Amino acid sequence: MASAASAPPTPGSLKRIVAASLIGTTIEWYDFFLYGSAAALVFNKLFFPDSDPLVGTLLSFLTYAVGFAARPLGALVFGHYGDRLGRKKLLVLSLLLMGGATFGIGLLPTHASVGAAAPVLLTALRLVQGFALGGEWGGAVLLVSEHGDARRRGFWASWPQTGAPAGQLLATGVLSLLTAVLSDDAFGSWGWRIPFLLSGVLVVVGLWIRLSVDESPVFKEALARAEARKATQPEVAERLPLVSVLRHHWRDILVAMGARMAENISYYVITAFILVYATTSAGVSKQTALNAVLIASAVHFAVIPAWGALSDRVGRRPVYLLGAVGVGLWMFPFFSLIDTGGFGNLILAVTVGLVLHGAMYAPQAAFFSEMFATRMRYSGASIGAQFASVAAGAPAPLIATALLSDYGSSTPIALYVIAAAVLTVVAVLAANETRLRDLADVSAEAGAEAASAPAADARIA
Repeated sequence: MASAASAPPTPGSLKRIVAASLIGTTIEWYDFFLYGSAAALVFNKLFFPDSDPLVGTLLSFLTYAVGFAARPLGALVFGHYGDRLGRKKLLVLSLLLMGGATFGIGLLPTHASVGAAAPVLLTALRLVQGFALGGEWGGAVLLVSEHGDARRRGFWASWPQTGAPAGQLLATGVLSLLTAVLSDDAFGSWGWRIPFLLSGVLVVVGLWIRLSVDESPVFKEALARAEARKATQPEVAERLPLVSVLRHHWRDILVAMGARMAENISYYVITAFILVYATTSAGVSKQTALNAVLIASAVHFAVIPAWGALSDRVGRRPVYLLGAVGVGLWMFPFFSLIDTGGFGNLILAVTVGLVLHGAMYAPQAAFFSEMFATRMRYSGASIGAQFASVAAGAPAPLIATALLSDYGSSTPIALYVIAAAVLTVVAVLAANETRLRDLADVSAEAGAEAASAPAADARIA
């Protein structure tokens, strides 16, 4: 029997929910990507000045990778409480943490002022960023996925995904503007702080919008069912979300992790490492490289909903596979175009790479949401996505920079991305198609599983 929670919301309410998720994820990704761009451009000089330029870049990317190391912890904590208390409350908290950490980076003293304490403080705030982002993604995509119906879920759930290119667009755009109007000395002295301090204004806007939306109806129905079961069967304890998801959805977690490999690695090679490669190996100015990423990010933003809509028609797996195979095949042409040093070729290289990346990233929100039951969905989607990021996105710029330093060639870097694409293809081929799955039906299955849990699995709030 269809539940009220599974009924489609009104178009107006769904658009408000999509807008709230999109604006929140845009701000979160702006904060996160801003750090990555700054790590490639100025942090090596401001926080690691005693190292030679390439080693300094490696060290700044190492602090960049630290943010990814905190993301699994954020996934565990936010996933647990998001499955217990709801999606909305945790999304508000993640936005406050991310915005506060980013604003704090803008106030940090540099190595010239406080010595070794500067990179320590930078690393600490980067950890807070990673922790917050580890909890943000799962909640944002679930809030949209659980409000919509299966017929257009891929399209609507892809909109929070556009927060990544929108955040990249915003971060790169601000940096590009500042590097265009400020001298190198002015930008290195104080100009780099402006984009980080702007985060405080963005967070206020994001909170105002995010607080205005309702909790997911699918989650509220599942919570009410769990409370009723607790009242009638007090001797049967509900499993922890982490325990339940590892017991019932371990295969789906592995599939999600594998699916993230090519998507995550290719994205950070294309958008973050390119700022190093283009400026050091291809002789391109940092302004030119930033402008190319800026233009390509705008195209990336536009194509993600189109890929999401296509996944509603043909399925999540075919679209995802197209992106993984395409990114792998594009890597050698990607670097060849950059090596020419031409601005048009640089734009073409990054744009095609991000369009192919979008074919993986767009259906990912609906795909991962549809894998898990409601009372463990936040945990399952977050764990699958964020644990993979430790092995994928976290070391990607670091590994790419190290390969460039050791071999002086783009070939090993291209092979690195191709290997990730092969892993993703294998994972997606092993997955079940989820396009027509009813999330309310999945929540009913979860209720049966929880009711069978032994009393020894005590509930922890």
